[in-house]
Amino acid sequence: MKFGELTLDHARELDKKDELSAFRDKFVVADHNMVYLDGNSLGRLPRDTAVRIRQVVEKEWGEKLIRGWNEGWIDASVRIREKLSRIIGATPDEVIITDATSVNLFKLAFAALKYKASKKNIVSDELNFPSDLYILQGVIDALGNNHKLMLAQSEDGIGMRTDRITELIDDDTALVALTHTCFKSSFVYDMTNITRATHDHNALVLWDLSHSVGAIPVHLHECGADLAVGCTYKYLNGGPGSPAFIFVRKDLQQKLMQPIWGWLGSDDPFSFKLDYEPARNITRYQVGTPPVISMLSIEPGLDLHLEAGIDRLRKKSIMQTEYLIWLFDQWLAPLGFELGSPREAENRGSHISIQHPEAFRICRALIEAEPPDLQVIPDFRTPDNMRLGVAPIYTSYKDLFMAMGRIREVVEKRIYKKYSKERSSVT
Repeated sequence: MKFGELTLDHARELDKKDELSAFRDKFVVADHNMVYLDGNSLGRLPRDTAVRIRQVVEKEWGEKLIRGWNEGWIDASVRIREKLSRIIGATPDEVIITDATSVNLFKLAFAALKYKASKKNIVSDELNFPSDLYILQGVIDALGNNHKLMLAQSEDGIGMRTDRITELIDDDTALVALTHTCFKSSFVYDMTNITRATHDHNALVLWDLSHSVGAIPVHLHECGADLAVGCTYKYLNGGPGSPAFIFVRKDLQQKLMQPIWGWLGSDDPFSFKLDYEPARNITRYQVGTPPVISMLSIEPGLDLHLEAGIDRLRKKSIMQTEYLIWLFDQWLAPLGFELGSPREAENRGSHISIQHPEAFRICRALIEAEPPDLQVIPDFRTPDNMRLGVAPIYTSYKDLFMAMGRIREVVEKRIYKKYSKERSSVT
């Protein structure tokens, strides 16, 4: 993709032509001397969310107290899941908002392995998010260490050929568990063909959509996916720690028994029966009382994404990541940076990874800059990876131009050398 002049004015021209540019004003942008490129970890605050949560706290909780449950709280997840289902290509009765992504992954992986009890292999890969691999290891332990976790190997540490996955799938495979968009490189898997190969061997496939949902169109039904999980606080802007979601294809819902038998997963929670009977629909994958405030914080971001349209967001994401790569080639490649993401748009999500031996100290110099210097917030992933997240619903071309210029300045002037290599708790 070709761009015009390497100037700030050209970036501003691109913003003027952007049909989604007005959505930026629907988010809180408190510091105009800061460029935020970490929406792939925590999205910005939608303005409507602050209004909604104030209402929940002051009016609904403050005034209605426990009456709030029967005046909207208990049914909120049904309304919210209907909106989410349209973004992930599912039907509302196949989705539930509940718990954290890792907890949901445990529930579904455990259920899948119990269902496919005669099969002993789990297929994943070395590019998967480590927490997902830890969960799979924990499930293996919980089931008596009778299963084997098989990891496909990447040739370049960036992407994964589909045949590297499918060659590990055989008639003893119970579950294939992959992250749709790689957390480090932004590589996007071929969901359709991997799902088809999994089904050819009568196995189940479980997709983690955390780095896809809200930035990439996902078509779970169209792909024939069995199971999926994902978070809501990245591109969906649900807020720190907002509840995650579960997808279970409708024909599998009564066949799989998740291991955490909580009261809201039972067929009649308020009967208070002493023996557990699971619900006969997607609600069986719930456990306990939903976190109402954080659950309701998800909805304004979903509304904005539905208004913008996921296809239009994807089109802008491709344009902006192409623009980032173009700036990278001009400014950063000559300074010793390497591109850590696929160049092909169809194989790439909505963040760009760049690699440098001093990536950690460069990130510190960007994040800890004092005015009047521009502050830039990316994130760091060990050992040498900087992720630049493009949230197309609010990221501008000016943001990208200014951020890449600041990275170049930090390296050319060796500003990063002023910072230590000591790691903080969260990077």
